[in-house]
Amino acid sequence: MLTSKQRAALRGLANSLQSVTQIGKGGITDEVCESIECALDSKELIKLTVLETAPLSAREAADTVAERLCADVVSVIGRKFVLFRVSTKEENRKISAELKLKE
Repeated sequence: MLTSKQRAALRGLANSLQSVTQIGKGGITDEVCESIECALDSKELIKLTVLETAPLSAREAADTVAERLCADVVSVIGRKFVLFRVSTKEENRKISAELKLKE
């Protein structure tokens, strides 16, 4: 669980990020979750986009993906949302080490 200060710091870092994955009319499939999981392991902080054709809103998608992948929702703005999870690989833990986050 993130504190409000940690969430604010992560939102600041996420400003410059490009979307890693798009969620479309197929919704949240196993393949999409695998792609997001790989991105979270390598980057810790990722931005995703929910297309207009998707069957769910950005908030619903963010909550569903976060629950399935044990991640934290940092922010949801419009059709984009940001997820954070401490990387399982020690060498990829740059953000969590910088913010002094625990697993």
